[in-house]
Amino acid sequence: MGRLIYSAITSLDGYVADADGDFAWSAPDDEVHAFLNDLERSTGTMLLGRRMYEVLAVWDDISALPDQRPVMLDFAQIWQSADKIVYSRTLEAPSTARTRIERDFDREAVRRLKAESVADLSVGGPELAAVALRAGLVDEIQLYLNPIAVGAGTRALPDDVRLHLDLIDEHRFNNGVIHLRYRVR
Repeated sequence: MGRLIYSAITSLDGYVADADGDFAWSAPDDEVHAFLNDLERSTGTMLLGRRMYEVLAVWDDISALPDQRPVMLDFAQIWQSADKIVYSRTLEAPSTARTRIERDFDREAVRRLKAESVADLSVGGPELAAVALRAGLVDEIQLYLNPIAVGAGTRALPDDVRLHLDLIDEHRFNNGVIHLRYRVR
């Protein structure tokens, strides 16, 4: 059985993007990126909202990126080898390989996918993660806390969900980022 993992790079005050939608401050350096890659390697299927999918789709063709450091090439391979399910009512067709579009989030279908999967699944994007959290489907939350407070914007975690969490790992990086890994009870 696969676990459903929500991972987010956040500001210290809990936002994945600021009030203007900017998230450039969250770009991981090579140390953080390599750590993230190692955790993502166990992912067989990525569940994505449309906006997160559009941000990540560039990894399907790494040659389009101006900076192709080894850590980025590694993530591109992880992205390309994973199946992707994009939840969108507006996206007509996927622009990446191994991708299908679903119009609605079906909690029972995701529950079956988890039960049948030999690999972990990830949920990307705070809006889709909120739906999965409300449905009680998320098994683990991983937060990369950046040493910045942005004051407002898109929250990493929804306001209307109470979660009981057990801290199962933490890691500090040289750039001040802290990774916190929680099991959802």
